[in-house]
Amino acid sequence: MTSSDRVVLIGVAGDSGCGKSTFLRRLADLFGEEMMTVICLDDYHSLDRKQRKQVGVTALNPKANNFDLMYEQIKALKEGKSVEKPIYNHETGLLDPPETVHPNRIVVIEGLHPMYDERVRGLLDFSVYLDLDDEVKIAWKIQRDMAERGHTYEDVLAAINSRRPDFDAYIDPQKQYADVVIQILPTKLIKDDTERKVLRVRMIQRDDVEEVTPVYLFDEGSTIDWIPCGRKLTCSYPGIRLHYGPDEYYGHSVSVLEVDGQFDRLEEVIYIESHLSNVSSKYYGEVTELLLKHKEYPGSNNGTGLFQVLVGLEMRSAYERLVSSGASMAAKAATN
Repeated sequence: MTSSDRVVLIGVAGDSGCGKSTFLRRLADLFGEEMMTVICLDDYHSLDRKQRKQVGVTALNPKANNFDLMYEQIKALKEGKSVEKPIYNHETGLLDPPETVHPNRIVVIEGLHPMYDERVRGLLDFSVYLDLDDEVKIAWKIQRDMAERGHTYEDVLAAINSRRPDFDAYIDPQKQYADVVIQILPTKLIKDDTERKVLRVRMIQRDDVEEVTPVYLFDEGSTIDWIPCGRKLTCSYPGIRLHYGPDEYYGHSVSVLEVDGQFDRLEEVIYIESHLSNVSSKYYGEVTELLLKHKEYPGSNNGTGLFQVLVGLEMRSAYERLVSSGASMAAKAATN
């Protein structure tokens, strides 16, 4: 990398099973894998699985993580320097020998704590928090662990509850620092729904962040409730509802976009896309095209996939602005 290259640092936070892996795949679609280096922050565990058990802490607890090393290495990567990054082996629960990581155009740090440490938080150019509602989290985990892993209902609930105090104390509060929060909630369209297959998804966008231009529906700053089902959008039970409006979130002015329900035919999402403004796409229909490209990704037929694509496009736009600004500053310095 040359001195004029700008490393852009993105933070993706959330609990396990909240959709981080799918979101990272969508980012790779947008940027190209060759431009991205993804660092899982589990690699900065300072205690292995056995040690955590002995001490009586979960991986969510800061005591089980080395934030000094995390900060030093993330800072070095942002400055264009290579690092010897530790490796946490999820299969053995042990720390493996370190690997050499070279800086790249885009470095993504993902995991439980990207915004926990104030020093690391200050390095981020763009941050997103994936916020999975408890009811949805429990339903998803029960479906997965009971079906795929043979766990009992009681086992699943016990595992969730054992992590809850540390999650509430150390992970959940990070969403107040995120530029964008994607909230995945139970639907309001089905009464007493327990399957949690139909979802209500909200994209909470900070209004006061330089790199964020909030997406809006119809009229910026207004409060809009919209049912798009009809001649141009196929909706089966329970239908689709969109909401947009200004709000406050942790003392910050935000713009909230919400989709409740799911899309029957992904190609028809272009009808919704045509009513959204401030979308950082390069051409009409790019949002729909990105959803259609990977129909198999979880959440592609609801607001989860739609908002992951919209946030990814916003990150691409922010990256291009930051790189362009860095290049012009380098050119200016060279002429002085």
